[in-house]
Amino acid sequence: MSSRMPALFVGHGNPMYAITANPYAERWRKIGLDLPRPKAILCVSAHWFVRSTAVTAMEAPRTIHDFGGFPAELFAVQYEAPGSPELARRVQQLLQPVPVELDEHWGLDHGTWAPLRHVYPKADVPVVQLSLDATQPAAFHYELGQRLAPLRDEGVLIVGSGNLVHNLREYSWNDEHAAPADWALHFEHEARALMDTDKEHLLVHYQQMGRNAMLAIPTPDHYLPLLYVLGARQTGEAISYPVEGFDGGSMSMLAVRVG
Repeated sequence: MSSRMPALFVGHGNPMYAITANPYAERWRKIGLDLPRPKAILCVSAHWFVRSTAVTAMEAPRTIHDFGGFPAELFAVQYEAPGSPELARRVQQLLQPVPVELDEHWGLDHGTWAPLRHVYPKADVPVVQLSLDATQPAAFHYELGQRLAPLRDEGVLIVGSGNLVHNLREYSWNDEHAAPADWALHFEHEARALMDTDKEHLLVHYQQMGRNAMLAIPTPDHYLPLLYVLGARQTGEAISYPVEGFDGGSMSMLAVRVG
């Protein structure tokens, strides 16, 4: 059996899923039970979308509550996973010659801790976050995923956290169980077909995929983390979808497991 760690994209959705009983949390917990135990986690979250590439390099990253208008219970959550300066330096090395800042400030935002507190509820696996450089095109992010692929053979779980379909303007705020829009279903179906046939590289060019893609991805922040996971995929490697569903009609909760 291969010792290579899987890679995982998680549709993290509503921050309240971190603390409420819901079907997505249950499936995230099952992912944690099914995965091999990683030495550490490298997470690329939609919510660290800045104008540079940086990696958290502190021993004890803080829990960031990067949202507003939610109950005090959510702001009280602390996900006290250790960091890994060693992994941060390894990421910096693998991504050369791209300049990567060793960050001592950011921490873990809810794109990381909201699903991870279900996947690894004991917070006992070191976690490092990698930023998304908002100035770079999709191909840049896919290439970084390819460069990071060796981490999988070093016991590191690469996680992307965002949403394949994420359109808050079309979100049914009064009904989270609203039926998904046709364009959302069609784009998710098309994306899955490309991944299932080893053509995931075509998802780098999502802006050429027509109206459904533009509605599904009005901004790139929640989509780009998927490209890191797909970039780390080996040719012909198994792919599966441990979480499925839509939230509010316009947010895909799809999880994508590679390996």
